[in-house]
Amino acid sequence: MQVLKFGGSSVAHSDAIKRICSLLEKKPRGRYAIVVSALGNITDQLIQCGELASERKNIYKSILEKIEIRHLNIIRELFPITYQSHLISWIKKNINDLESLCDGIFQVEELSKRSLDKIMSFGELSSSFLIAEKLKQSGLDAICKDSRDLIITDSQFGCAQVDFITSNHHIIQFFREKTSEYIVLPGFIGSTLEKETTTLGRGGSDYTAAILAAAISASLLEIWTDVSGMMTANPKIVNQAFPIKEISYEEAMELSHFGAKVIYPPTIHPAMKKHIPIQIKNTFSPIDPGTLIYINKNTNISQPVTGISGIQNMALLTLEGSGMVGIPGYSKRLFEALSREKINVIFITQSSSEHSITTGIHETDIIKAKTVIDSEFSKEIHQRRLDPLRIEKDLCIIAVVGDNMKNLHGTSGKMFSALGRNSINVRAIAQGSTEKNISAVIRKTDFKKALNTLHESFFESPPKQINLFICGVGKVGSKLMEQIDQQQNYLLKVLKLQVRVIGLANSKKMYFNDHGINLSDWKENLSQKGIRMNIYSFMEKVWKFNLRNSLFVDNTASEEMAMTYDKFLKNGIGVITCNKIACSSDYDHYKKLKTLSRHFKAPFLFETNVGASLPVISTLNDLINSGDKINKIEAVLSGSLNFIFNHFLGKKSFLEVVQEAQLKGYTEPDPRIDLSGLDVMRKILILARECGSPLELSDIHQKSFLPETCSSSSSIEDFYQKLHRYKDYFFKIRSEAEKDKKRLRFIARYENGGAYVGLESVLQIHPFFQLEGKDNMVLYNTYRYAEQPLIIKGAGAGAEVTASGVFSDIIKATK
Repeated sequence: MQVLKFGGSSVAHSDAIKRICSLLEKKPRGRYAIVVSALGNITDQLIQCGELASERKNIYKSILEKIEIRHLNIIRELFPITYQSHLISWIKKNINDLESLCDGIFQVEELSKRSLDKIMSFGELSSSFLIAEKLKQSGLDAICKDSRDLIITDSQFGCAQVDFITSNHHIIQFFREKTSEYIVLPGFIGSTLEKETTTLGRGGSDYTAAILAAAISASLLEIWTDVSGMMTANPKIVNQAFPIKEISYEEAMELSHFGAKVIYPPTIHPAMKKHIPIQIKNTFSPIDPGTLIYINKNTNISQPVTGISGIQNMALLTLEGSGMVGIPGYSKRLFEALSREKINVIFITQSSSEHSITTGIHETDIIKAKTVIDSEFSKEIHQRRLDPLRIEKDLCIIAVVGDNMKNLHGTSGKMFSALGRNSINVRAIAQGSTEKNISAVIRKTDFKKALNTLHESFFESPPKQINLFICGVGKVGSKLMEQIDQQQNYLLKVLKLQVRVIGLANSKKMYFNDHGINLSDWKENLSQKGIRMNIYSFMEKVWKFNLRNSLFVDNTASEEMAMTYDKFLKNGIGVITCNKIACSSDYDHYKKLKTLSRHFKAPFLFETNVGASLPVISTLNDLINSGDKINKIEAVLSGSLNFIFNHFLGKKSFLEVVQEAQLKGYTEPDPRIDLSGLDVMRKILILARECGSPLELSDIHQKSFLPETCSSSSSIEDFYQKLHRYKDYFFKIRSEAEKDKKRLRFIARYENGGAYVGLESVLQIHPFFQLEGKDNMVLYNTYRYAEQPLIIKGAGAGAEVTASGVFSDIIKATK
């Protein structure tokens, strides 16, 4: 014999009954006990009806009328007119009983748990009655039996405890006497020996089915619900969650204890004692295999974790003090005090020094818990042997569950390293003695992020999801978006990376989409749907998303933006930037950013600060990390200045060449930064700092080639006017170099702890002489490269190459 439980759908009551009866008609011939919960979300209406009655509001009568009309409509939809009269009479009689009960509550102005249990029982009674009648009307051998005659409980209304000895006797006797193929019973309800209606608490209908299955030693217990089994995680939070095909009783109990609501722990106990398999199926998709819970699942030794679950809205209570050390009885008193107030303890951990005990409870129980614990230990607290109870709120607990965790090393390491990489701080840890569960208490705001992070670590073969927040969508930013769009398929197939742009901003607007911004129409969305840009509002949105593997990308030249990097790094969000301001700011600030990056395990990459996409900084770091010593750095670091001096030929004026460079995007938005040498100063400063030198920008010696009046121009337009005014001056500089068969190069040097930048004329024998176009060149003269320097050469300016350098840093950060 099999036991089947149905219920809990949000569809119309008649649709649910049709679906259930259709499933039963397709079952092989045999005997079935069918347990039914209240269908169509009627329970909430019944509870509301009782609450309104107790508040002296006569509105409950209108709710009862709606419930009656709904049931009459269901009868008319499901049954032929000749079959309806006795069904309507049954419904009307029960509605009248409900109304009488509510009238009594209205008179005494109090809703007791006993009265509420009786009110709520109507949902299960009506659903089971109508399903049994529909089965009979379809020609099946079906009867309806009131579970209150079989399941006997104590008088703890609202969550009654079952008397298994008496209940099993009644159930066995009934099923021996009744030979009908389909026996339909209401779930969730029982009765006391005095015939008072009780309810069995959360998951009570599933529990009813398990009680029946255990009593009659059923071959299988099927739980039909609206999901396709137990999932690896909550699918509403983790999109990639998938059904678990097989799971052990112990694993199912652990997951359900920590929030997996498909099945509740009390349901598993009776079936586990009799080794009855439990199959969870989906009434909306009956062909799905669902989840099978039984004693000997097929184990996959390579997969230590079966599922991840969690409980939100939790608080930690910590009782500590030197007076606890070596004194027995503190734990007993603590848990007895909580038990007296019926406070459920979710989590327990104790320090090995016996100096403190920490327990986790629901936030709703905080006040009760503090009152009872302070009272219990008032003497010890007064004598200062114990500290006052410490309470931490806004927490949650996540649990990683699996039978195989004890057989494989490194599960806990993998768990905590994944959380650490995403800056999720663990407040407390506990592991059961069976080693089937590792629990961690974290901030409530990190709940979604933690579940997704752990699910990705334990269940998802690549792709790895990367979430980008990009500021600056001008020339470089637009090219970056284009490159990400073009490379998405490659990243997914080859590198196993799913790169999503979650936030975008320019100087005026910002736009976010938590499912990822469509890269084909991002400009329209930013323009039309974007809101006013404010860097602090932008950061708040990023914190609120709190997504795993998040990176902030700065494509601007904004000082305000550069000064926010520390806030991103402190929140575990990596920073990728082509903005040189942060790394060339005060040395202490530069060191702080590097320290934060290491401390919070958040990448801080700025390869494009020097040489656009050329591997200038990474090569330097590789040399130093491998033990080489930098003797001298000699470099042409400005692609814009190299372009300018390479094209300052013939009759072209210096101004015309500068304007051409700006038009092509080779200069900064303000070309004065390039021509003043400030941009090159920042670059050589960054290289010097990467070598370990604590230089400031003011320490860089610079010989400017610009007339003083040009350097002090008030605007870009004024600057251009002065360049035109000094055209002969620039022709003279060029002529003198050409006369000596030299070429003009703006060179940066770092040697013996000092740095210099300035315009020089170089001979044909120098490597810089043949440097063409907008190329950069860096010469590393080191201990290992003493005779011939290590040379890095290539395009050092332009939106496309800079964007490719930023893109390369993004990919590096994912590793």
